[in-house]
Amino acid sequence: MYELSVSRDFVAQHYLTVPSPPPGEGEPHSHHFEADVRFQAPELGPYGYVVDIDAVDAALDELVDRYRDELLNDLPEFGDDNPSVERFARLFGDRLVDRLDDDTPTALTVRMWEDDVAWASHSREL
Repeated sequence: MYELSVSRDFVAQHYLTVPSPPPGEGEPHSHHFEADVRFQAPELGPYGYVVDIDAVDAALDELVDRYRDELLNDLPEFGDDNPSVERFARLFGDRLVDRLDDDTPTALTVRMWEDDVAWASHSREL
């Protein structure tokens, strides 16, 4: 199995909408997120790639522009759902897949770091 990983970091804000959130978590606050996206493929494509890094870079730049300095709670993709780091990892992956047109990768994992010690991930078959 081949794997290719590319990452980006950015700052965004959110607040948790769960009952009785921990102190400070129910108020808008910032996180220095890092999105690490990992594509897997059992075989390389016609040019020897899992996926074209330039295409992934361009898609990640668009996504980072979408989320940088935004309050996640206000974005339509979160709706009324709690903007947890787990949900953010899945939504980020949804939007990444929509921006890429390559049949070579067969799986994607998005690991979303919320700070330097905590992350959540979402994996999917492509």
